[in-house]
Amino acid sequence: MLTTPRLKTLQDLIAGATKEELIWLSGYLAGVVAQTGVESVPVGTLPAAQEPEAPAKPSVGKITIAYGTETGNSKKLATDFAARAKKKGINAKLVGLEQYRLTDLAKEEYFFTVISTQGDGEPPASAKKFYDHIHREPLQLGQLKFGVLALGDTSYPLFCKAGEDVDQQLNRIGGQRIVNLQKCDTDYEIEAGNWFDSILQKLLSAGAPAAGAPATTVRKPTGKKIFTGTVLNNVNLNDIGSGKQTYHLEIAAEAEYQPGDSIGITPENPNDVVEAILSLTGVAPAHKVTYRDEELSVSDVLRKKLNVIFLPERVVKKYASIVRQDIPETRIGLLDLLKIYPVKDAAQFLEVVGILEPTAPRLYSISSSPEAHGGEIHITVTKDTFVVNGETKHGLCSDALSQLSTDHSLDFYIHRNSQFKLPAEDKDVIMIGPGTGIAPFRSFLAERDATGASGKNWLFFGDQHFTTDFLYQTEIQNWIQTGVLTRMNTAFSRDQKEKVYVQHKMHRHAEELYKWLEEGAHLYICGAKEPMSVDVENALLSIIREQGKKNAAQAESYLNELIEAGRFVKDVY
Repeated sequence: MLTTPRLKTLQDLIAGATKEELIWLSGYLAGVVAQTGVESVPVGTLPAAQEPEAPAKPSVGKITIAYGTETGNSKKLATDFAARAKKKGINAKLVGLEQYRLTDLAKEEYFFTVISTQGDGEPPASAKKFYDHIHREPLQLGQLKFGVLALGDTSYPLFCKAGEDVDQQLNRIGGQRIVNLQKCDTDYEIEAGNWFDSILQKLLSAGAPAAGAPATTVRKPTGKKIFTGTVLNNVNLNDIGSGKQTYHLEIAAEAEYQPGDSIGITPENPNDVVEAILSLTGVAPAHKVTYRDEELSVSDVLRKKLNVIFLPERVVKKYASIVRQDIPETRIGLLDLLKIYPVKDAAQFLEVVGILEPTAPRLYSISSSPEAHGGEIHITVTKDTFVVNGETKHGLCSDALSQLSTDHSLDFYIHRNSQFKLPAEDKDVIMIGPGTGIAPFRSFLAERDATGASGKNWLFFGDQHFTTDFLYQTEIQNWIQTGVLTRMNTAFSRDQKEKVYVQHKMHRHAEELYKWLEEGAHLYICGAKEPMSVDVENALLSIIREQGKKNAAQAESYLNELIEAGRFVKDVY
């Protein structure tokens, strides 16, 4: 056995070696063993090192690898791909789609993109400008050879839709697809690696022929790891008189996660709604149907698997085609649809079941810390309330979570966010999280407190009223008193005549905020995408211009540098 120092030296050598170097090293050591047996010999008697065969010379000189990302996974993959290409002698340009010069597309010869899908089949915000450009501009890209890697989540109806759109449009405007579209679920590493291996093989060969068919290469979903937890506590954080209900749930579960991750929960449809639907259709609740290669009762499929509460317009359009009626484009629940435009019999309803989309999981930022809350996961959930045609409605998942009692079981999966992560323990952080945007920052602060991190922490929090809506007030005050929180600024919008939001408090402390950024602080935003995150980002640009004495273009460049360095990160919804 090797001594500890020698073992560490060997492990360091292996960790930094390329595949070719490892192959050479394996053969070299085999030669040593063959010549010497188990006896040690002077260095001069070791077999001469054989140079590894030179790698194949690439047939292309330059490629562009562009990424569009929301959580950082696309960027991480694209960065890895660029590094692998460079080791093969290929000049790989790596760029985020938000910074990609659109005029360069007409000049590209080899263009590969890694892009995720957000919301209802939309591209990430960072890729929106590129997405719109290729769909709206009269482009002709006859010289372009391309490939698209699409990241998505099979739990959502429009799986990898943004990637599909980009792949199809690049082909439509003249691009030559040299590798088929690869669609990946949340466990994407192997499929993504194989996809890029196929690209490298083509680039290292005598040419890069077009892919034979436009059909996408879709991985067989393996399913996420589902955890079952037990509710330990469920309390409304808002005080009496608040116009909101924000619940803090503590769940006992043995699931690994990091601060910045979320959990995904797929809600079930209410029993009374499912029973009412079936009563209108003539279908027996126990009637068996096949859903994703699994045989289930139609009752279970409607309750546990399919969205029946608010059908998107594309599903309503398909329903209209089945029942052969003219139905206005609208979002409507299946129960109301059946009442207004009924099916003629059970067989027609079973056809309707076939067009229904799966219930999408809801993501909730984890508000606990693995170091401070071992064996538990905490989430912070606002009960969504809205009015439809004069009737008060509640969000399907948030309403169900608000009613969970102690000891109730809850199924969930971990949704990892490789970008929204704490920096090194000695780095300073600025956190801007109004409302439930506080959730990941409670996790950050608890983690930094538990690990004794030396970096400074500055929190901006806002809500409507100090007395009723100051979420986690006692914990935050304790962190201030113990020095975990270096600075704290609050904005309670309804406590004065003129509304005050977190961006106003940022302006008030602009000089100090810019100083922190100049000293290397990492800045995080979490909460509502619109208007909050837009207003905060505009305030940040304004502060950079004023405090840094920069013009608009220079401020944008400064902010982009923060983004590229991973020092400005958003988790917005």
